[in-house]
Formats: sequence, structure tokens, C-alpha cells
Amino acid sequence: MLEIKVATIVDATLLSAISKQTFYEAFHAQNTKTDMDMFLASHFGIAATEEELQDANNTFYLVYQEGILCAYAKVTAVDHPMELPNYTTLRISRIYVLDAFIGQGIGKLLMQTCLAKAASLNKTHVWLGVWEKNQHAIEFYQRFGFEQFGTETFLVGTDLQTDWLMQKAL
Repeated sequence: MLEIKVATIVDATLLSAISKQTFYEAFHAQNTKTDMDMFLASHFGIAATEEELQDANNTFYLVYQEGILCAYAKVTAVDHPMELPNYTTLRISRIYVLDAFIGQGIGKLLMQTCLAKAASLNKTHVWLGVWEKNQHAIEFYQRFGFEQFGTETFLVGTDLQTDWLMQKAL
């Protein structure tokens, strides 16, 4: 049985740990250890996680299966790309599922939750960034009707990477 919970500051340690683990599982093979260590420490440490949780524009959804934290998503209400100037948007900043739980519909559940959040805020579009080399994620987003509208750079440690910007009208 899956349970979704909105994260609060008391979840900072758990959120930090799953953030590090899921990002590592997804990208360690394509990045150097030094770059991964640098990125994980700067972006997913407890202090950075607490700061994100305290920002009222962010909402984190934690997914538990049989009491085990297995996935999470983050949406941001104020982050707006200049390429979509005439829309009200919600950014899906992260959808991450632990490797052991991939293929069980958890990513789909998180996407549906994020889209429902956008609808509840009367947003016209949802957008996100996805690494251009993450074909599995790109195909996942395309199945939900997301289309590429631009690119942005994303720094993992010292490695400057390119993310596709993808959007979906609601």
C-alpha cells in the first residue's frame, strides 16, 4: 500500500538521505565520484534540505510503501521560465524513486500528484528540466504529454551539463 505525505521540517533528515541516494543511483555511472560527492554535499545536505523545506513556495511529497520511504517529488510555485512568459506555471523540480521501487507505478503516482497540485493552484502549465542523456526520464515525461521547449545548463560538481526544458499545458 502506498501512502503520500507532504514533507515538513521534521522530515529533513529523511528527505536529505533519500535525495542523496536517488540522485546517486540515477547518475553516478555518468559522473565522476568527485563531481557526485560535491553535488550531493552542496545540494542535498541537511542544511540545504531544511532551507528548501522552509521555503513556502516548495512542496515535497514523500511516498511510503509499507512504511518504507521509497520516493519523493518537489514542486516549486514561483520558478518561471522566461520562455513561457504568458503562462502561470508550476515547476516539477524533482521526481525520484529508489531503484528497488522503479516499475511499480510510484513515479506515475507522483506525477499525478504534481499535476493535481498545479491544477489546485490554477496553473496553466507545468514544466521541468531533465538531463538530455536521461532517456528513460524523457520518455516518462513524454508519456504524460510533456514537450521540449528549450534547454538550460545544470552543474554537477564541476561538470556543466545540459537539461531539456519540457512543458505541458493543463
